[in-house]
Amino acid sequence: MKVLVVRVPLLYKRSPFLSAPNHKFSLTFSRIFPLPKHPNNLHNPMAACIDVSRTGTAQANPLSRDPNRSQTEENQLNLVKLYRRGFSGTASSMTQTRRVVDYADPDEDEVDLWLKMKGEARSDIEEEPILTNYYFSSILSQNSLESALANHLSVKLSNSTLPCNTLFDIFMGVLTEDQDIIMAVKDDLRAVKERDPACISYVHCFLNFKGFLACQAHRVAHKLWSQRRKVLALLIQNRVSEVFAVDIHPGAKIGRGILLDHATGVVVGETAVIGNNVSILHNVTLGGTGKASGDRHPKIGDGVLIGAGTCILGNIRIGEGAKIGAGSVVLKEVPPRTTAVGNPARLIGGKQNPIKLDKIPSLTMDHTSHISEWSDYVI
Repeated sequence: MKVLVVRVPLLYKRSPFLSAPNHKFSLTFSRIFPLPKHPNNLHNPMAACIDVSRTGTAQANPLSRDPNRSQTEENQLNLVKLYRRGFSGTASSMTQTRRVVDYADPDEDEVDLWLKMKGEARSDIEEEPILTNYYFSSILSQNSLESALANHLSVKLSNSTLPCNTLFDIFMGVLTEDQDIIMAVKDDLRAVKERDPACISYVHCFLNFKGFLACQAHRVAHKLWSQRRKVLALLIQNRVSEVFAVDIHPGAKIGRGILLDHATGVVVGETAVIGNNVSILHNVTLGGTGKASGDRHPKIGDGVLIGAGTCILGNIRIGEGAKIGAGSVVLKEVPPRTTAVGNPARLIGGKQNPIKLDKIPSLTMDHTSHISEWSDYVI
C-alpha cells in the first residue's frame, strides 16, 4: 500500500533552480515560474508517495542511527540536510547561484553589490542556521537585485485581498523597465550602510530597514504616478503607510542616496522635492500650511540633515548642506550650509550672519555642532 508523507513547504515552490537547476528564467516573468512537470518535483505542493509494508507500519531505515525511526522521518531529515548543506560553500551550491547571477547579466557595479549581499546572506546563515529558509527565499534564490527587491516588497505589502504575486508583477515590471530606479536603490543601500552605525551589512539593510524599503516602494509608486496610473500608485502608498508607518505621497520627488533613519512617522506631501544625499530621521513632516493649493510643500536641497520630530511647512526651500535641529518647526527658507533650530526655527549665529557649516551634515550625521552658540543650557 502507499501513504502520503513529507508535505513540502511553500518556500520550495518559489525557488526556481532547486527543482530545475538548468532552467533559465526571464526577468519579466511572473513570480510563479514555469517549471518542468515531474511527479517528484519539489515545487509540487502535494505530498509524495512511498511504499510501506502492508501492515501499515513504515519500514525502519537499516542505515539510520535510530533503528526505530521510520523511512518517512528519515526522508524529512535528509531533505532538511540537503538544503542546509547547499549553503555551506559546496561547489554545487556555488555553481547554481552563479549560474543564475550570470544570466541576469547586470553591470559590473551591480554584480559587486549583489554578490556581496549574497555573501553576507550565506555568512548570516552560518551564524543562524534557523534563518536558512528566510534568507534563501529572500536573497539566495533570487537572480538579481530587481527580483529580490520586487519579491521582498511584495511579501511585505501583500494582504488577503492584495496577492503577493500581483504586487510582484507590478514591482518587477517597473524595476526592470527603469534602471535609474535600481541605481538609486544601490545608492540608498550605500547611504544607509555608511551613515547608520546600526547597519551591520547591506543585506541587513535590505531585509530589515523599513525606511529603506518604504523609500524603494515609493520609487515604484512615483514611477506609476508619472505614468498616470494614479490609482495603483495611491494603493502602494496606502499599503506602505499601513505596514511601515511611512506616508510619502507618490507625487513627491526623491533623489538618490537617501537615508530615512528609523523612519516611523515620516510624512512627505505631494509636491515636496528631496534632493540627493539627504538624511531624514523619524517623525519628520514635509507638509503644507493648510491654506495653499498647487505647489505647496517644501523643497529640500542636496546634503540636508533633518532631525527627529521636525516639521517643515509650506513651499519653502531648505538650502544645500543645511541642518535642521530636532523638534524644530520651520516656516521660512533656510540658507545653504546653515543650521536652524527651535520652534519657530531660528538660524544659529543670527539671520544677518549665520554660522556656515564646513561639512555636509547629512554625511557626518552630526546633530550637535555649534550648539554652544545657540544655547548655554547645561544639564
